[in-house]
Amino acid sequence: MTVSDDKFTRQTLQRVTPLTANLFTLRTTRDPGFRFRAGQFARLGVTKADGTVVWRAYSMVSSPHDEFLEFFSIVVPDGEFTSELSRLREGDSLLVEKQAFGYLTLDRFVDGRDLWLLSTGTGVAPFLSILQDFEVWEKFERVILVYSVRESRELAYQQLIAELMQREYLAEYADKFLFLATVTREQHPGALNGRITQLIENGELERAAGI
Repeated sequence: MTVSDDKFTRQTLQRVTPLTANLFTLRTTRDPGFRFRAGQFARLGVTKADGTVVWRAYSMVSSPHDEFLEFFSIVVPDGEFTSELSRLREGDSLLVEKQAFGYLTLDRFVDGRDLWLLSTGTGVAPFLSILQDFEVWEKFERVILVYSVRESRELAYQQLIAELMQREYLAEYADKFLFLATVTREQHPGALNGRITQLIENGELERAAGI
């Protein structure tokens, strides 16, 4: 797909972190003019060997207030985009469209007592951005992040999640947050075992949340 030059900026990869053979995180510079709301996604472009550019949508993991952009990706076997993306290293360029997209934002959430954020795999990305935003803690009494993976080694951003409520601007809301990990293919200390749908049906998820 062709995108005119005035629609994107060229950003530099600052860090690429492999998690497993097919999961990795990447951090890029951020154009000063790029604005987004927590939960939105950006369209990223990689240049192939033949000079053509392939574009895909990726949710931001980073906060709207961070000076960098961070993304969480899976390598799709023979995938046109992720195969190219996974080859990039620090110092390489990544194209980022100037406009952010998406409606998984707090203004779309119905007000209520509890906010459940249910995610699997790389789908945790927009929720991590939302959790770093002050607004969600003002709006809800409890915020429960449920993160499901197949194997425990796929649990990404554990340090960010563990340290989230230690941040000075969020410390007063620490008692509002609950993190529940669930692993489907193995037993893992501190994690539930099973798919989210199964844990909802048998009531185990609510019991673990103390509801």
